Amino acid sequence: MLEIFITHRLLLFVEASRATMIIIRTFLFFLVIMATTKIALMEEQTYIIHMDKTKITDSDHQQYYQAVIDSITKLSSQEEEEENKTPTPQLLYIYETAISGFAAKLSTNQLKSLNQVDGFLFATPDELLSLHTTHTPQFLGLQNGKGLWSASNSASDVIVGLVDTGIWPEHVSFQDSGMSQVPSRWKGTCEEGTRFSFSNCNKKLIGARAFVQGYEAIVGRVNETVDYRSPRDSNGHGTHTASTAAGNFVNQASLFGLAKGSASGMKYTARIAAYKACWTLGCANSDVMAAIESAVADGVDILSLSLGGVSKPYYKDNIAIASFGAIQHGVSVSCSAGNSGPSRSSVSNAAPWIMTVAASYSDRSFPTAVKLGDGQIFEGSSLYSGKKTKQLPLVYNRTAGSQGAEYCFEGSLVKKLVKGKIVVCEGGIYSRTGVGEKVKKAGGAGMLLLNSEDEGEELLADAHILPATSLGASAAKAIRKYVGSAKKPSALIVFQGTVYGNTAPVMAALSSRGPNSAGPDVIKPDVTAPGVDILAAWPPNISPSMLESDNRSVLFNIISGTSMSCPHVSGLASLLKSVHRDWSPAAIKSALMTTAYTLNNKGAPIADIGSTSTSKSATPFAFGSGHVDPENAADPGLVYDITAEDYLFYLCSLSYNSSQIALFSSGVNFTCPKNAVLQPGDLNYPSFSVLFSKDARNMSVTYKRTVKNVGKIPSTYAVQVKEPTGVSVTVEPRSLGFKKMGEKLSYKVSFVALGGPTLTNSSFGTLTWVSGKYRVGSPIAVTWL
Repeated sequence: MLEIFITHRLLLFVEASRATMIIIRTFLFFLVIMATTKIALMEEQTYIIHMDKTKITDSDHQQYYQAVIDSITKLSSQEEEEENKTPTPQLLYIYETAISGFAAKLSTNQLKSLNQVDGFLFATPDELLSLHTTHTPQFLGLQNGKGLWSASNSASDVIVGLVDTGIWPEHVSFQDSGMSQVPSRWKGTCEEGTRFSFSNCNKKLIGARAFVQGYEAIVGRVNETVDYRSPRDSNGHGTHTASTAAGNFVNQASLFGLAKGSASGMKYTARIAAYKACWTLGCANSDVMAAIESAVADGVDILSLSLGGVSKPYYKDNIAIASFGAIQHGVSVSCSAGNSGPSRSSVSNAAPWIMTVAASYSDRSFPTAVKLGDGQIFEGSSLYSGKKTKQLPLVYNRTAGSQGAEYCFEGSLVKKLVKGKIVVCEGGIYSRTGVGEKVKKAGGAGMLLLNSEDEGEELLADAHILPATSLGASAAKAIRKYVGSAKKPSALIVFQGTVYGNTAPVMAALSSRGPNSAGPDVIKPDVTAPGVDILAAWPPNISPSMLESDNRSVLFNIISGTSMSCPHVSGLASLLKSVHRDWSPAAIKSALMTTAYTLNNKGAPIADIGSTSTSKSATPFAFGSGHVDPENAADPGLVYDITAEDYLFYLCSLSYNSSQIALFSSGVNFTCPKNAVLQPGDLNYPSFSVLFSKDARNMSVTYKRTVKNVGKIPSTYAVQVKEPTGVSVTVEPRSLGFKKMGEKLSYKVSFVALGGPTLTNSSFGTLTWVSGKYRVGSPIAVTWL
């Protein structure tokens, strides 16, 4: 009994102790929650604050927004204990041209206090966005002295603004020899900073600014040992994109003798304005907004942004909001579609007023041949310019080192196992040139870099620091099998230099795809342009591999991505602007879209490296309307024009509320009509996106379009339709007769779902208006939801 009693008392003691501990833990947890909540309320974060322009009562916006800051400081301080006062909000930027509002560091309480400020619309936390040509002008059909490159068009002053990593002003691509004086309408400036002075600008590079306050509010002060706190480019990306859009003609340009020829931008006589908003770790949204704001106020004609984030509703997308302000001022905006392909619905920068650009291959490549010891030969790609290797032993995974050796991790390769041999490495962990650096450091004599199944057959060329090549997924599979089964596996790599005449264009797997998740009633991307293995200007102090261990200096580099295709289209837009000064951004965009082509240089449908279908044919969700054709775009016959008000009605059709609409209306008292029937598909867009429910049978939708004659008079256009699978298409009227220039005529298109969805839940067709030499084409994409 005593034993039982003692045991019982012990159990009671233990249970009581447990209960006490639970109470103590609960109390401590409550204190932690209280402290965390208090810290959260005090913690500052940068926000982009959108204000209703019609409610701003002071013409001095600096004074007005300072009054707003003072007001929310006072309101929030009433809710905080004296010892826990948060710092006064830090005003970073004021926006008053492209958008209306400001950027500031605020506490949670201060943010809440904004709800009591008349005119406050929306606040979005600042975020870091990511950065998404010797031969391409010829591939695009541009010829010196002819058409868009004729002397009369070349003389026209067009200003291209690029929001990027800055620029290397001394580069030969940005010299101003023979250029006329800077246009008097230009209001921009050349900001001074680290290794950048006013004298770095000239009659070619007419403006340069740096925007860093948002970035430093998130990351901390820029480390000036790795970046310049000025418009000077420390990355190479901005220099490359600027020269692609509008760089000078430069003879004998190449990378180690590869891609040798005359390099030039698409509009090589255009002026350039560089807006640095991207730094070592990315691009702060608030800085990008400030850059767009300044560019529009400065007087640019074209804006090019090779950057972006994830897709989101337009009222939450600051680039979409600022770009809308830009087009209201007559500025065309081109953005990269993103490098998240071939995943479905990965496209970004998808607002309908933005020209969203996908990336494709041109007919130029830098092939290699990899010959295995058993005689198998595979094609790869590389920018290594040295001689071929000897037939060398091949090592992979455990035969190359310890755990992780298949990825060539730092320290995983064993020197005695890889020295003098070709190492097989899986990609996806380090940069592609970075993997080669690990191999070279371990004593390897060469590298085969294998694609994963997800990367597919994409072959991107890189300036490796040792004999190396990338290989597609099918070759990778065969090489893994060979290394695992052969007693003495070996290989040699042959570098074949520059090869022209390949089947092209071909869609790059990396290029982000539709459908457009933010607005599925608009096909995105809009067009594709060369974006793989593009040669353009490069800062001489940055190695072509972007590795610190690489001390090679070059004036031109070859890189890939939608970041490279975007400035091609920005440059082409500036060419069209020089020919048609009175065209709106929507008209320029329409011309590039309706004249785009969908057949390659062999007369077959454009292929898609990222496609999993048996046909491998690209669809409008990969290339939009097709590949740009600038000479035809200069004389498109008809254009689909869209006004700012048209876009606002489109936003109404998306059921945006008045506050969300006010983000775009820019001080105009606009309200959505109450009784009108609005549908997103009626936006006067040069393409058709049709949505049906999966159980739709005989369901129909009808869209209206209006075209404007910019071609010959008189002229009559007849419609040609290629119907999507499972859908009938009826056009009324079937012909359009124009008697004068600028005349507008409308037509309606009815789509009827005949059956259920296809295996991919999508099908595609075309609608084309034809008159003589003119073919005004629009893709049709039908999606079953």
